[in-house]
Amino acid sequence: MQLTDLRGRNAVVTGAAGGIGLGICRALAGAGANLALLDIAGEALDAARDEIASLGGGAHAFAVDVSDGTAMNYAAESVAETLGAVHVLVNNAGVTTGPTPVSQLTRAEWDWMLGVNLYGVIHGLASFLPAMRAHGQPGYIVNTASIGGMQVRKGRDTGGYAASKFAIVALSEALDHELEDTPLGVAVLCPAAVSTGIYLSTRRRPDRFGGPAEPPHDNVHHDELHAIGVHPDVIGRRLLAAMRAGEFFVFTHDETRAWLDERHERIRAAYDDLERYNAVGRE
Repeated sequence: MQLTDLRGRNAVVTGAAGGIGLGICRALAGAGANLALLDIAGEALDAARDEIASLGGGAHAFAVDVSDGTAMNYAAESVAETLGAVHVLVNNAGVTTGPTPVSQLTRAEWDWMLGVNLYGVIHGLASFLPAMRAHGQPGYIVNTASIGGMQVRKGRDTGGYAASKFAIVALSEALDHELEDTPLGVAVLCPAAVSTGIYLSTRRRPDRFGGPAEPPHDNVHHDELHAIGVHPDVIGRRLLAAMRAGEFFVFTHDETRAWLDERHERIRAAYDDLERYNAVGRE
């Protein structure tokens, strides 16, 4: 499914107050869409709304915690009252504890990352998709995963984050199959290093997940993102082109092809192991 003309279309973006979400909002607004910006960060959200409004399209801010299904239902009702039919849904909100071995993650940290990264997508779909299917107009659903949702890099200590993003990839593939006979396209966005504040996300962690906390003083991953990461607007433009072309997997960094090749080679080798096992078993 391609969505070539966004003029006058209504788009919802979660995690829209900054980073990739705001970059996507800029791209969609530049293409003529009206935006509903959803985020947990109040002041930053208002500033993002004002910036998007200055680009000439409609922009409305809705403060919401995507990990709260009831709050997302209320947000969807508010968006419908304000904008009407939703044509583009970008489930983008994401958080991370920072580098922490899987064996050391607390239950609260797991609940928080899965609550935002995975259940944020689930709640977005539950709250917005039924009406998108009902109105029958062309549209697109985008779920932001990560290149970490396709492979795990040794030594990064981001296994918990990657686990939540792997789940988003599977969910998106299933949704793509389910919606193939509808006018709704599906994409899963898999960026690598982007200059964002995701490694500062513990500052906005709700109390039920342990409350706000300062990231580690030696926040190496955060510094690395700002040193080598692309600007969020690059991701926004890439996604816009992918929607117009009807793409499903949306990659953003050429160098990550080798990372996936490495993982796939390990999988192929495992099938070679199985073939040898079966050969011995038949003797």
